[in-house]
This record gives sequence, structure tokens and C-alpha cells, in this order.
Amino acid sequence: MSTIKTQILVVDDDANIRQVVRFALEQAGYEVVEAPDGAAGLQAFEASSTVLVILDVMMPEMDGTEVCRQIRRVSDVPVLFLSSRDDEIDRVVGLELGADDYVTKPFSPRELVARVKAILRRTATTETPHRGAAEPARATAAPKSTAPEPASNKIRHGVLELDLDLYQAAWRGEAVILTRREFELLRALLGHPGKVYSRGELMTAAYDMGTVVSDRTIDSHIRRLRRKFENAGGEPIETVHGIGYRLGDCR
Repeated sequence: MSTIKTQILVVDDDANIRQVVRFALEQAGYEVVEAPDGAAGLQAFEASSTVLVILDVMMPEMDGTEVCRQIRRVSDVPVLFLSSRDDEIDRVVGLELGADDYVTKPFSPRELVARVKAILRRTATTETPHRGAAEPARATAAPKSTAPEPASNKIRHGVLELDLDLYQAAWRGEAVILTRREFELLRALLGHPGKVYSRGELMTAAYDMGTVVSDRTIDSHIRRLRRKFENAGGEPIETVHGIGYRLGDCR
């Protein structure tokens, strides 16, 4: 019986890099889809069942940051950036766009595979694989169990609701689509409504131990959260100048 392999999309204009990454990932048991530039990468993303995207930053047709922006408009699939540039500003921009990790060239294929495995472990219970336009959702879903389903683990504060099992948010019953980082930040704020959280505390809540990002990155996530809830008619997050952020009454 054949086993369905986890599919990873690799987008890089350097054929040698793609070959190295493909070999390392296939040796680790993954299925690899390749694209030679950003535009082709977006097309491959839409046509595949990718669960993770590895993106080169500097590419012709469309660079990696723009590809990430386009993907984030429709999906929270994990993104790992590859770049020959190691400036902090590049890492910050990548993280602000919603990337899950950032690896600089030259890199160790073994380290890259380890990063991929770590990302997939983190997102295994929080995200579903991307389904391309050519693959109908739930086409191969298993038959429903007759056993009773467990109660959903939800947190409510005013009209704001988080479903911790499904990683979903809602404002007055209207779904608000969040990335994993945004969800973790909001969950931290919901832990103690009214408490003022510093940016350092929010960074600890939203990122894995040992990961350090700038205050600017946290501010960027908060701006995106606010914009999404404003579109749903809400303003749940308040700024406490000079300290950080807190969750308001959510009424």
C-alpha cells in the first residue's frame, strides 16, 4: 500500500539550490514540488497540496516577499525563507510578512530539514494542508466516526471568541482569519484580559523558546490583528504607551 507523502514546495531561481534542497527533503521522506521563480511558485502553490513553502527572497518575475504576501492573503501554510542576505532588516521583513523561519545561504541541508521538521511539528495541530484549486476539499476524507465528538475548547471575552482546538477566532460570531502568530498573540492577551503585556511577554507567547524578534515585529503583528478585527467591526486591542498592549472590554 502506497503512503501519501507530505508535500513541500521549493521556489528558487537557482537550479543547484533546488536540487540540493530536493535531495535533502526527499531523503527525509518528503515529496517536493519545484518552481524556478515567484510567478511559477504561486501557480504551483495553487495547483498543489503543499503543507510548507520554502521561498528564496531574491528571484526574477516576483520576489519571495511578494510571493509570501500573495500566499498570506489566502492561506496560513508555513513559509520558510531562504536568502543569501543576512541583514536583520531582511529577517524582520520576512517575519512581519508571516514567515515561520528564515535560513541564510550557504546553509546545511541537514539543518534545513531540521528546521522544516520543527515547523511542521509546531503546526501539525494548528494548521491544515493547503489544497490547490485542482483538488476538492475533503475529497479523501475518512468516514465520520459514530463516537460523540469532544466539546470544543473555547475562550470567550465579551463578543470575542477563540477556539483553541480549531485555532479559529470570531467577533460577534463572525469568523476572523488569523495566522498562527496572530492567534498566539491574541490567546496571550485573552489569558488575562485587562493585563498590560510588554512586547517581550508577547514575543515569548507567540514564538518558540530561543526565538528573538524585534519590538517592531510584534507591533506589526498587532497592527495586522487590529486591521482584521476592524474589518469585522471590532477594536479588541488597546495600546498602553511606553509599556505594551492589553485586551479591552470587547463589547
